[in-house]
Amino acid sequence: MKYYIGWLLCLSVALMGCEKLDQEPQATVTGDAVFGSERGMELYATSFYDVLPTANDLHRGDAMSDYLARTQVPDLLVTGVFNARQSSGWDWRPLRNINFFIANAKNPAVPLAVRNNYVGLARFFRAWFYFDKVRRFGDVPWISKPLDMADPALYNARDPRTLVMDSVLADLNFACANITTTPDNSRSLITKQVAFAFKSRVCLFEGTFRKYHTSYNLGSSANTWLTEAASAANSVMTNGGFSLNTAGGTDLAYRQLFISQAPVASEIILAAVADPALSVFNDANWYWTSATYGVRGSLIRTFVNTYLNQDGTPFTSKPGYETMPFAQEVKNRDKRLQQTIRMGSYKRLNGGTPEPAPPVFSYTYTGYQPIKWTVDDTYPDGGTRNTNSIPTIRYAEVLLNYAEAKAELGTLTDADWARTIGALRQRAGITGGLTAKPTVADAYLQTKYFPGITDPTLLEVRRERGVELALEGFRFYDIVRWHRGELMDMPWNGFYVPALNQPLDLNEDGILDVAFYTTLPATRTPGVTYVNVAPTTGSGPNPQRLSNGNTGEITWLNNITRKWEEKYYLYPIPEADRLLNPKLGQNPGWN
Repeated sequence: MKYYIGWLLCLSVALMGCEKLDQEPQATVTGDAVFGSERGMELYATSFYDVLPTANDLHRGDAMSDYLARTQVPDLLVTGVFNARQSSGWDWRPLRNINFFIANAKNPAVPLAVRNNYVGLARFFRAWFYFDKVRRFGDVPWISKPLDMADPALYNARDPRTLVMDSVLADLNFACANITTTPDNSRSLITKQVAFAFKSRVCLFEGTFRKYHTSYNLGSSANTWLTEAASAANSVMTNGGFSLNTAGGTDLAYRQLFISQAPVASEIILAAVADPALSVFNDANWYWTSATYGVRGSLIRTFVNTYLNQDGTPFTSKPGYETMPFAQEVKNRDKRLQQTIRMGSYKRLNGGTPEPAPPVFSYTYTGYQPIKWTVDDTYPDGGTRNTNSIPTIRYAEVLLNYAEAKAELGTLTDADWARTIGALRQRAGITGGLTAKPTVADAYLQTKYFPGITDPTLLEVRRERGVELALEGFRFYDIVRWHRGELMDMPWNGFYVPALNQPLDLNEDGILDVAFYTTLPATRTPGVTYVNVAPTTGSGPNPQRLSNGNTGEITWLNNITRKWEEKYYLYPIPEADRLLNPKLGQNPGWN
């Protein structure tokens, strides 16, 4: 597909002299060059792929989430800081291109089934485009045709969410029915199974949003969407030919999905594919290891506590878990933990030599330093050099979509559990609770995360979604659809520190790594990083402290108040766009 882009750009410039939102493209060469042949339609359709998120968009997708401490509190979460003048995302340029194609793909010289395949592809991308808009802004204008400059629809008000999402579902149904491409070993093309997988994502979001956002009075239609989600996921599970990657065993199978150059084709359904030959790289190592370039994101302890023990029991059922030091708390846990953060025997290549790599406190604020997207080589740490492909949709998500939709509907069986949650946990080295739904609600999940949920199965499905999809860009909008924005106020906490001035060996390799102090000791152990946790520093309150003063969990930036407000479930319409079209109005609370 990539080899056609240069030709396509020339053709697009000739065909479309678009300068303004939704202006109808003016043909300067005949449209037959595109719409009169399958080859022309195929080449044009490559331009739709710009709608998809980039590799960098994907690996940074959870930079604002409840479980990630970072250098600064996001502006959205600080009262009075974020407003409509800062808002963004009201960009409609990709839609013009898609609608123009749909409106003109009618040349009878191309067989109907072929035309419908490419129209299905266009409608898939229109659904993707609109789903992003609705998640962000709620009501948006539904535009299904190319508009010329004189069309008054350019300045229409926003359409109701229900109309837009019904239209998105209609587009996805058409795409699922008409896209003919099935095999794609590159995992870079939209196929029929990609369409079904994405439909399961969209319908799960909309069904749960309608269920839990009761002020919209849309709860009566929630189960219809959840049923569609389960059906779409089941189609992939039954007909897609995908399976969970198990190559490398429980210690490596999960991690390989995120660091392999070629997408792991058994599980990855769609990916942002790296290609060194075409200079297509990403900056995952740079972003997730740099003390200055990225957000220095680290998982918080409250979330790490949700990783089960290997026997399938909750870690938080262990006596004394609250004061367990890092090197002990990470042992005998769900093996996705060791493939998500630095711990234990993790090593990195430095000049070709593997070296122990415990958490580094020139980067991490909490001690739980992510490795999910970083290859085990220091070379890419200093630039856009990563050659690992980044998953956009994978089979594990489809399993989770199915399990959650069925759990919300109250129809998840033990057999469903075994083929979804049980299978994911088995891949992670968990030995218990794989074949039957849980019967007891986990008190930790209820207290810390979901006080309104009493169903043990639904609690565990949500736990599993958080763990399996950690740092893959789902978390913020999961919180949105569950109406649990208050989780964004969660304290940013790190591992437990038993005493000041006591160097800790974080990976038990015999080398001391870090110590915490309020007064820097005169005699210090060589090679140990000393972290100041005094209540104040010379510049004011210290953002990094211990919860009990001289002992306790590390805390970070909890001196800055984060307060979720109901209006944050939707972003404000950007002020500049409202000035151009006052009929757009504004989302509640943002005026």
